[in-house]
Order: sequence, then C-alpha cells, then structure tokens
Amino acid sequence: MSGSDSDQLREVARLTRDGEAWRDRTVNLIASENVLSPAARRLLDSDFHHRYAEGHPGARYYEGTKYIDEVEQIAHDLMKEVLGADRVDVRLPSGTMANEAVFSVLMKGGGTAASHGVAGGGHISHARFGALGKRADKIVQWPLLDDGFRLDASAASALIREEKPRLVILGRSLFLFPEPIEGIREACDQVGATILFDASHVLGLITGGKFQDPLREGADLITASTHKTFFGPQRGVIAAGPGKDDAWWRPIDRAVFPGVTSNHHLFTLPSLCAAAMEVRRFGKDYATAIIRNAKAFGAALHARGFAVAAAELDYTESHQVAVDVAEYGGGRDVSRQLCESGIVCNMNLLPGEPGKNARNPHGLRLGVQEMTRFGMGPDDMARIAELMHECIVGQKDVSGECAALRETHPKIQFGFDIDDLG
Repeated sequence: MSGSDSDQLREVARLTRDGEAWRDRTVNLIASENVLSPAARRLLDSDFHHRYAEGHPGARYYEGTKYIDEVEQIAHDLMKEVLGADRVDVRLPSGTMANEAVFSVLMKGGGTAASHGVAGGGHISHARFGALGKRADKIVQWPLLDDGFRLDASAASALIREEKPRLVILGRSLFLFPEPIEGIREACDQVGATILFDASHVLGLITGGKFQDPLREGADLITASTHKTFFGPQRGVIAAGPGKDDAWWRPIDRAVFPGVTSNHHLFTLPSLCAAAMEVRRFGKDYATAIIRNAKAFGAALHARGFAVAAAELDYTESHQVAVDVAEYGGGRDVSRQLCESGIVCNMNLLPGEPGKNARNPHGLRLGVQEMTRFGMGPDDMARIAELMHECIVGQKDVSGECAALRETHPKIQFGFDIDDLG
C-alpha cells in the first residue's frame, strides 16, 4: 500500500467503517462469534488499554493499578457467581490459552490424554497438532455413538480403564448435545483421571441454566472463551467446582501467570464485567431463545430438503446446527457462495465423513446465537433457511433480502445500553 501516512490512516478507517456497515447487512451464522451490547462495547474504550498489571489484584508487580484491581476483582467475583464455581481465573486472553495453562499442569511430564478428534468435532487445541500435543505422549480419541455427535459413555469408560489417561477432555467445537460427564466419572476416579470440560461454545448456555451443568455433574475444571454463547469480549476463563483446595489450585494459578500470560488485555475486563452482569440478568431467557431458535432452524432447513444432522434427535440441544452440503459442492464452496450472498458461516468436518478433508469438508456449522441476540425468533430462522435454499439450490443472490431482514432487527437484545452506564 503506497501513499502518505494520512492517506493510509484514512484507508484503514474507511475499511473499518465499511466492514462494520457490511456486517450490519449480513446474517451471521458463525458459531464461534457474538456481538457485545452497547454498554459492554463502550467499556472497551478506556485508559486500561495503556496499562500493565501482572499478578493478582492487590499483589501486582506494577504500581498504579488501584482501579484496575477493583475492576478485575469484580470480574472475578461475577464469573464465580454465574458459573457457580469455587475458584476462577479470569486472566486469560483466550480459551486456547486457558487450555494451554491447564495442560501444562495436568500433563506435565507427558502421559496419555483422551479427547475428541477434529473429525469428531474436537477443537484443535485438543489435538496432536495443537496445545495438547505439546504435552501428551499419547492422545486417544473418544468413541462416539452411531449418530457421531454423542459420546458413547459405556465405550468411553472402557477406554479410560484400558488406557488410564491422566486427563480426559470433554467439549467440542462442533457441539450439538451434552456430554455424559456422570457416565464416565466412575471410570475416571478408578484410574485417577482429571475431567476437563471445555465449555467455550456453550458457556452462555451453561450460565443460562441450559444444556448441562459440568461442575455439578462431575467435571473437575471448566475452561472457556467468553465471546460465543457467552456474549462478552474475547477473553478466557478457568473455573473449578467444590472440593478443590489451595494446593490443588495453586499450580494452575501459577500456570496462568507467569506460565502463559504476563499482562492480560486489561482493557477487556470492564466489558467482561458488563457481559457477566447481563448473563446474570438475561442469561436464562437468552439461552432458552438460542436453543428454541436452533431447533426451529434445523427443522426449517430439513423441511427444505437439506441433509441436517441429527434430525432423529431434534437436530440439536445447543446453538449449533450441522448440515451436509456435499451434494452442492461441499462446505468450502457453499460457505463462500453464502458469504457472497450475505449469509456468513463456516465449513466444517462432519463425524464419519470419508476423506476427512478439513480444507473442503462436507459440512457447514451454523450458529444462531448472534442473530438471537438481535431479537430474531423461530419465524426469522425459517426465513433464513428459505434464503439459504434460494442461494444454494436456486443460485440466487439474496444479499438484498438478508439486508432487509437485518433492518427489521437493528437493536441488540438481552443486554444493557449506553444509558445504563450513567
């Protein structure tokens, strides 16, 4: 890019504005994204951008952190409350860094771990080529039921007893149904395995009292990002339930700092506080609306002839719907076609898919959480399914129709406005 500094700065500003304007005209179905409320977004802009604060509130390695300390303590207490956790660490910039910290402790010295493979919906940080692979000598993949979207608890328990993993990881990126934590807890106890539940995708459903309650069902730890169904800024969190004493928690605390973080994006802490308060106020209604919309969306897509996964199970219990689009050219081509027409989603491997080609898989992973936050309901889900059919099957550009649909839902729901900041 050539030109003067001022020309380049104006170009960056223009691209940023154009990107925001384009997003306002699109239907976003990326399952790992969400939008901040006006209040949470406003709180991102503060002097905290410029500051450093290593360590815990009240025990920093820098001076000048008085107000940062108070905000971080509020964030800590709020996340404990909405998660029902005894111990929480909010100093992670991302969910993957939360996983990295936990893996460095629980897999120190190597050993065996169990997790979902990428082809079975697992996250890359749980894989041999991700963060877990840097720590584990061996990673065994969970056995699934025939539908491919649910863990086989009986077979998994047998695998645990045979392989004796130090760490078992539940939770996925393609995550339609709850995990059978209680069904594998006994086997984990027999071999001394720790259960980590990666709740990144479903954290907002959990804090809304839906989907499942990992810490009460037997998980030892939760890790998560805070910007998917939990509609906060991009951060990470680690949480532990009852019975975890200081000696057990301390290595994880040390793994967060100084292990994987130094300064931890302080400017997002006020926004996280706002989001946690919104979850406390609106979380149940929001989670209920998400799951209702996801089921309606799956049914509407199925009614229009799409190969929607898990139809026999009412499609989903989360914010996600999975669709096999191999007959239309595969996930890569179809997702690009949809994006050009104003419907943004991502390609995704599906369980049991032959070839396991992550660069051109059979599937689409669709999430309804962002459009739900804009107040869309089941009728809107049916309209989106219709627009997808017109685009994919009818080869029609539906970008104008997407923009028109977005115009009917301009305001973010389930959150606080700027006026609430006082």
